[in-house]
Amino acid sequence: MPRFSVIVPAHKVQAYLHACLESVLSQSYPDLELIAVDDCSPDGCGAVIDEFAARDPRVHAVHLPENGGLGPARNAGLALATGDYLVFLDGDDTLTPHALRAIADRLKETGEPDVLVYDYARTYWSGDTVRNQAAGQLTEQGPAPFRLEDRPGLLHLLMVAWNKAYRREFVQEHGFSFPPGYYEDTPWTYPTLLAAESIATLDRVCVHYRQRRQGNILSTTSRSHFDVFEQYDRVFAYVAEHPELTRWRPVLFRRMVDHLAKVFTHRERLPRAARAEFLRKARAHYRRYRVPGSPVPLSSRLRHALVRWSLHRTYHTLQSASALNRRTAKRTAKLLRAVRAFALRLHYGIQLRLPLRADRAVFAAHQGRGHGCNPGALEEAFRAHAPHIRTAWIARPEHHHAVPTGTRRLTPDTAAYWTALARSKYLVNNADFDRRMRKRHGQVFVQTHHGTPLKHMGLDLQERPAAAHGLDFEQLLAGVDQWDHVVSANRHSTLTWERVFPGTYTTLEYGSPRNDVFQKATSAEVARLRASLGIPDDTVAILYAPTHRDYRRTQRADLDLERVLRRLGPRFVVLARAHFRPGGPLAQHGGRVVDVTDHPSVESLCLASDALVTDYSSLMFDYAGLDRPIVIHAEDREAYEAARGTYFDLRDFPPGAVARSEDELIDIFATGHWRGSRSTQLRAAFRERFCPYDDGRAAERVVRHVVFGERDLPSVIPLEARHPVPSTAANRAHSPQTTEAQATVPRPAGPPAVADRL
Repeated sequence: MPRFSVIVPAHKVQAYLHACLESVLSQSYPDLELIAVDDCSPDGCGAVIDEFAARDPRVHAVHLPENGGLGPARNAGLALATGDYLVFLDGDDTLTPHALRAIADRLKETGEPDVLVYDYARTYWSGDTVRNQAAGQLTEQGPAPFRLEDRPGLLHLLMVAWNKAYRREFVQEHGFSFPPGYYEDTPWTYPTLLAAESIATLDRVCVHYRQRRQGNILSTTSRSHFDVFEQYDRVFAYVAEHPELTRWRPVLFRRMVDHLAKVFTHRERLPRAARAEFLRKARAHYRRYRVPGSPVPLSSRLRHALVRWSLHRTYHTLQSASALNRRTAKRTAKLLRAVRAFALRLHYGIQLRLPLRADRAVFAAHQGRGHGCNPGALEEAFRAHAPHIRTAWIARPEHHHAVPTGTRRLTPDTAAYWTALARSKYLVNNADFDRRMRKRHGQVFVQTHHGTPLKHMGLDLQERPAAAHGLDFEQLLAGVDQWDHVVSANRHSTLTWERVFPGTYTTLEYGSPRNDVFQKATSAEVARLRASLGIPDDTVAILYAPTHRDYRRTQRADLDLERVLRRLGPRFVVLARAHFRPGGPLAQHGGRVVDVTDHPSVESLCLASDALVTDYSSLMFDYAGLDRPIVIHAEDREAYEAARGTYFDLRDFPPGAVARSEDELIDIFATGHWRGSRSTQLRAAFRERFCPYDDGRAAERVVRHVVFGERDLPSVIPLEARHPVPSTAANRAHSPQTTEAQATVPRPAGPPAVADRL
């Protein structure tokens, strides 16, 4: 029995059918059957289908004796389907590469739901591709699977059969089938979503919906568009047969009105002589299915007035007036933005001609996020070691609360912002400032970067277009030319930065300023941080911090964190932190998986945790300075290497135990390997190579060099003489009351997992 039955009806699409069928058979997930239905097409569709059936046994050719339309053709395919899931695809559309694999993975992740809804993009004959504007409804955040009442916004998606996968047994149990006529998707899609006990979403474009220049059925002028009334009769008849669905009548009524208004206002669909008749029938349906007292959204009231009162002339007048009003508002807003931009440019030009302020320093990190990272540590060091310099921090308004009270807050692209960039002597960032900024003679730009590089950066991305995301390398080098100093944590970073960001700057190989706190924090501060995060005293807190995947549009956890914790038992909790680039949280609030994506300080999370689990994140180099256990979990090494690339293979020089699968990760923690002697040896070698200067005084050394010009700087404390604050678990492990049995967790029940042997 195949996993998927892909049903493709074909009628007068001979120019597109080859690409359609090929897109199915070339999928990287081959466990499928392709049921291609020749709907008595007068062109060569039947011959194309037979050619594919002759060369691939997965193709089943069906030839109907007479043309019945999409609905009956799909029903013919349904009768022959044997797959676990049904996937529909029109003969002029195509599946995107790897779509079925993504669908299969998501079905497995969400427990085999009745219906899986995925996304599509319109592909135009001009070559343009535009993704569905309602894609936000397909977010994978939140519980899954779910029922329609949990995510009613799914009803705002295009109500078609081909953007969903349906469990075949679910379809058979309910006896769903397609009716004849136009708009045959309507009485199929609404009932399937309403009846589904479990629904899931896949935030990925799986179908390219071809927008043909001519020949599209829904753009054909015909009285067949009157079929829409009978299709909605079928929808409401289904609801009437199932009283438990009565609560959905107001929603379905509003969707019907919107649909009828769209058909009527589409000038190419209805014959001119039939337009008045269509509006009369629409008015009758309005009265028949209206639910008294149900509110009508403000945005839909004009369409409701059109259908309810047959006011098509008034509707067109108001529609034209509304369109004119929107155009006027857009032009006014555009003019105001242009005036404001001109005023700010003029202001900045004036400020550039005024003297520099030697007692001013401006800081920023992560394109306007809150106070933190290396610039945050340097800002604190400026206030501590150069108190005569007044500091300012650039952050978007929603992040102002994270800026210390003694530091001035600047909002990007304001007059104060441009004044600070024009007249502050010291500029500190872990990225570049606004590309419109002109660095003046006498200004000092300190570039700190985000941490030690493992993945490819800078000019090395010229060979990695998927990771570069259209990066302008000329602009990148123009930014590099503004740097005066680059802060480096180790020799590896120095050699990498100077090669991938070539410039005339001076490298300050003094350590990572943001890691100073690891040497200064106390056990009392660690206890306070754990309490603020709700971490019980007797638990092991694992910080899970995966990096961004350039080859994925949706950033989701590679680990089933709830399953990991179920296997490990109640003594473990997970702090899940997503990468700062967009992608959403890795976990929901509540339970033993705590989402800390929005926590303002990753350093605080490191201090509060007992171990780090990551993949390719540079956080591992910082965490090593804490001398706490690190476990690497990376199941997608080949894909990551192909898309981004790394400067060395973590398997050859890991900071601790390496898990090649979720079960191996569980085994590493269950057996105690995560903090065993071999992991400790690996971490010691890793610290020696990548943390030679992280002794708690890196920021001070940078400030003394940059501000005071000192070269005789505080000497570096040797690794063996450093004593970073221990984790809570380490304190318990060394406590006289802790027995060996308490130091590790019993192996989880179930089949034994394979421990990583290093």
